[in-house]
Amino acid sequence: MAVSPEKAILVGLDLKTRPRKTAPDAMPFNAEESLEELKTLAESAGASVEESIIQSRNAPDSATLIGSGKLDELKAQIGFHQADAVIFDSDLTPTQQRNLERALDVKVIDRTQLILDIFARRARTREGQLQVELAQLNYLLPRLAGRGVEMSRLGGGIGTRGPGETQLETDRRRIYSRIKKLSDDLEGVRSGRTTQRRQRQAVPLETIALVGYTNAGKSTLFNRLTGAAVLADAKMFATLDPTVRHIVLPSHRKVLFSDTVGFIRNLPTTLVKAFRATLEEVTEASLLLHVVDVSSAYAPQQTAHVHKVLAEIGADDTPQILVMNKVDLLPQGIDDVHGLAQRILGETRSPESSAEIAVSGRSGAGFESLLALIDKMLVLDPVSHAVFRLPAGEGSLLHLLHERARVLSTSYSEEECEVEAEVPLSVRKKLEPFLIAS
Repeated sequence: MAVSPEKAILVGLDLKTRPRKTAPDAMPFNAEESLEELKTLAESAGASVEESIIQSRNAPDSATLIGSGKLDELKAQIGFHQADAVIFDSDLTPTQQRNLERALDVKVIDRTQLILDIFARRARTREGQLQVELAQLNYLLPRLAGRGVEMSRLGGGIGTRGPGETQLETDRRRIYSRIKKLSDDLEGVRSGRTTQRRQRQAVPLETIALVGYTNAGKSTLFNRLTGAAVLADAKMFATLDPTVRHIVLPSHRKVLFSDTVGFIRNLPTTLVKAFRATLEEVTEASLLLHVVDVSSAYAPQQTAHVHKVLAEIGADDTPQILVMNKVDLLPQGIDDVHGLAQRILGETRSPESSAEIAVSGRSGAGFESLLALIDKMLVLDPVSHAVFRLPAGEGSLLHLLHERARVLSTSYSEEECEVEAEVPLSVRKKLEPFLIAS
């Protein structure tokens, strides 16, 4: 039997005193835009959004975030819609969450808790599940005091000692112990990733990481490039677990593609720390494909935020290709790729070694040009022209050239085979004794 979705009411806070910055790197999401993104997150978590409310204040209310007047309005909306949950587009303090739950008598969730819930639903691998559980426990730890009246007796004086505090301390010790275990397990994962990375680097294969705002179409792009079967869904954070696949470029060089978790504004700090092993795939990559949904009205803000996160993890100087995805959804087409890139980037600084291209992950438009551009921008194992004279009996060497190089012509004699090709440096070195011309 199908379970009906939870009815939710969204609540946003518009601070009147906040500075109104218009530069792209200031991420000028206003309250309405932010609440629209929260709606997409809530629907991705399986909720049915019944109403959205915005409260304008000079400063957040320390007790309830939104103040008593708006709280009464929110109660009325909960009763009218028979809502099951209220989702706030802000991080609530433990005190605020406890006060709101008592006043509203429904489940109260903040932005961080909602994102954690989505991550918990989507994690499939052991690594992803470890990362999400660690983030959830770090989020839960300071909120233990508000989880039930029996655990809230923390003050001094008569009647404040007893099983409530004992249970609380027991829970804290168990959570600290579990956090330590998860951190150790993730450190093992990190060590394993480092070993795998070293093994990959022992062979001249470059890694290309796909990065971008969540729901930009990275997984669809990844599937089309590599032939993988990664879940591609319109929901936010459809894929969490990193996937690595190899492809062969037009030059016949093999490269590794890594699909990574999507970025989002105000991504919880606990998640950034937990997903350190995943983000290392970005920092170690030779080239980044920064995927942008050009059909989104917020593409400039989302692009600026991704650049900000890349700078935070030390990957902002890595060569990038701005992959403007979903051009099939643009009514004006893609006559001016450079102009489209300027609209998206604004004044946001990009690495000098960057380029831009327009593609459609759904239709495949622009993919041949994208592969050629990737080929051009890779610096490891450079390709050069060469002519080899191979013994007729060395079939393995000829196979190597056809597999790892772009063969231009082949001629045979009784005892020799002459091959003209565009070859990567690694193949050229292996066949150096048979090189007759460049």
